[in-house]
Amino acid sequence: MPASPSLSPVAALTLLGLVIVLWGANWPVMKVGLEYISPLLFAATRMLMGCLCMALVAGMAGQLRRPYRDEWVLVLGVGLLQMAAFLGLVTIALQYVPAGRSAILAYTTSLWVLPIAALALGEYMTRQRLLGFALGIGGVAVMFNPFGFDWSDPAVVIGNGLLLLAALCWALLIVYVRAHRHQGPPLTLAPWQFGVAALALLPVALVVEDISSVDWSDPVLLGILVYNGPLATAFPFWAIITITRALPAVTTSIGSLGVPAFGLLASAIALGETLSITNIVGLILIGAGVATVTLADRRKAG
Repeated sequence: MPASPSLSPVAALTLLGLVIVLWGANWPVMKVGLEYISPLLFAATRMLMGCLCMALVAGMAGQLRRPYRDEWVLVLGVGLLQMAAFLGLVTIALQYVPAGRSAILAYTTSLWVLPIAALALGEYMTRQRLLGFALGIGGVAVMFNPFGFDWSDPAVVIGNGLLLLAALCWALLIVYVRAHRHQGPPLTLAPWQFGVAALALLPVALVVEDISSVDWSDPVLLGILVYNGPLATAFPFWAIITITRALPAVTTSIGSLGVPAFGLLASAIALGETLSITNIVGLILIGAGVATVTLADRRKAG
């Protein structure tokens, strides 16, 4: 992809680094946030704030309009799978799983795309793709080391399972988009996608969670919500769009692996989580697997 005339490669890499820091640091921030607000209400509030911020950005860019009829399928797909299901499952899981470990498992999405695309779309599994998948699955297996995993705690097992299910939901969306090739201006669709996610999450939160104890005036909660809305949701969404127009897709894809790595480090520093050998080795293997798969797809596209 050629460089954007409005953003140099150096500026784009700097912006990518900022996104990695904001998203990575948000894992311990979300973990702390769950002490002040229930998970689904937290996710719904984040999506609502993202919707408002993106509507403002799209309006300033002159791209705020209702989606066309053929764009609604993409709006619903992204809103329900990538945003509502992924974020809802991740936020619930964070109650039971350390933030650093959560960041790693949530970023296994690219690995699950391979078998799903092979089955649903008939995509060919090259040797390099198979190698990448094997490395990534090896990383997951290391993190589920039977000697270092507390199988006796149902909450821990469910939490880790929800993180993998969240990654699977995102993978299903990616395969769906590959199959249908829907197009639409990202800034135009983003407010509606965030809005769909908020509308899907909020009723569930009101039914299954006790929201009466939430103190919306608590300064810590307000700070966490402000960070999660504009800084960890709306801004990175705009930034990724800008980055992908200025850098090769493979650079953005592999660079995004910095998010779970920074999340693991930030969680250790901010929350005192242990940098266990299983997490570190798992991160390395999963990162190597995703990078291998991304490079394989790049060669195939080339």
